[in-house]
Amino acid sequence: MKKQILLLASIIISTFAIAQVQPTYGVRVGVTSAGMQGDAVDNLKDMLDFTNGMVSTKSKQGFFAGGYATIPVSNNLSVEPGLYYSQKGYEMQGALSLKGADFLGANAKAKLNSQYIDIPVVLKANFSGFQVFAGPQFSYLLNADLQTTAGLLGFNLLNKKIDATSQFNRTDFAGTVGIGYNFGHGINIMASYDHGLSKVDANKNLSSYNRLFKVGIGMSL
Repeated sequence: MKKQILLLASIIISTFAIAQVQPTYGVRVGVTSAGMQGDAVDNLKDMLDFTNGMVSTKSKQGFFAGGYATIPVSNNLSVEPGLYYSQKGYEMQGALSLKGADFLGANAKAKLNSQYIDIPVVLKANFSGFQVFAGPQFSYLLNADLQTTAGLLGFNLLNKKIDATSQFNRTDFAGTVGIGYNFGHGINIMASYDHGLSKVDANKNLSSYNRLFKVGIGMSL
């Protein structure tokens, strides 16, 4: 992971050194749709019990917000490092129970809410306002919690939140790719996909990886 951090830092420093013009800065905010690929459910087995494998997962909705710098390297190319707060995680539903609590049922739900600081560094090509970009991204996990709920006949029988941060690796490395459009006057939109490359399991024994779709709007300052 140290090599990955050094790689991102060297890209940013080298770009500033090569660029012949001043960078511009901006802010961006948007929505996220997060999930995990691989042994996602197994990450929480220390906290949850499963029955007959009847558990399904789905994407979790959230948001992201932060800032970026645009560093031109030619007429149509720029490097864009950024710093964002991003909500990730996933949802589970099915026959599951929280260890230490007496509930079990097909309608039980568990939602993993994880919060990250994302640092992408992308190479962006601009074609008359239309943009495509790709690059590496380093992420740091701020915290993760597991919220469990269970109900019967419209009554809420359980709503509990527990800290799950220790179950996950603090650092993550991903590749990000996306498209965007610059409307001029500092306004732009983007859509991207982050493909996690590092195992999120704290012990790195499970093959589970973060996946994230983002759609956002930005404004140059």
